Amino acid sequence: MRGLLRAMLQLSASVLLFLVTRALVVEMYKIPTPSMQRTLLVGDFLVVDKMVYGPEIPFTHFRLPAFRQPRRGDVIVFKWPSDPTINFVKRVVGVPGDTLLMREGVLQRNGATLTENYVTHTSADADMSADEFRWQRDYLVKSARASESYWPSRNNWGPLVVPPRDLFVLGDNRDNSLDSRYWGFVPDSLVRGRPMFVYFSYRPDSASTWSWLTDARWRRLGTIVR
Repeated sequence: MRGLLRAMLQLSASVLLFLVTRALVVEMYKIPTPSMQRTLLVGDFLVVDKMVYGPEIPFTHFRLPAFRQPRRGDVIVFKWPSDPTINFVKRVVGVPGDTLLMREGVLQRNGATLTENYVTHTSADADMSADEFRWQRDYLVKSARASESYWPSRNNWGPLVVPPRDLFVLGDNRDNSLDSRYWGFVPDSLVRGRPMFVYFSYRPDSASTWSWLTDARWRRLGTIVR
């Protein structure tokens, strides 16, 4: 009887430790779309550090102290502002106070053109303007054109100023990414963590039943996310 009780206590402690670790320390995340290609591939499984930005205690709005705030260039996992039940992974390109603009697909920040070696372009589609970009009018700098004549597009927009406690994020696959250009800024309260490395990866488009094994990308195991 004592042995059974001891085993139950050990199991309960193990489960509790797992839940606390998952909630506050690290979490696993799978890449479902090509929006971060080539940095991250569809089928990559990531270990996400939740401590770095201060994890949120489950069922509360309280966050533990952060080691640091998200920086320009960080790849982050966050709750999608349009539907917080969905997690996204993108790269931070703007922090509070930054002025951002894009011309012909080239990003500029605070007047300087950025060299983004991680960016890839996968589509030659026409650069069309759409109503979903119109939210940007409220954040144009004063020297920009009047908001009534502002027609932003995927590759041409801004200049915009990032508000306090917000972030501007983009996918590395700039022609195939649903990101801040379309739905706006990410409040820092929605940031969940920073991916550290790829712990497993496979090609999910395979028809094989054992694709997780036969189509594994073994060379990506341990890849550091930068």
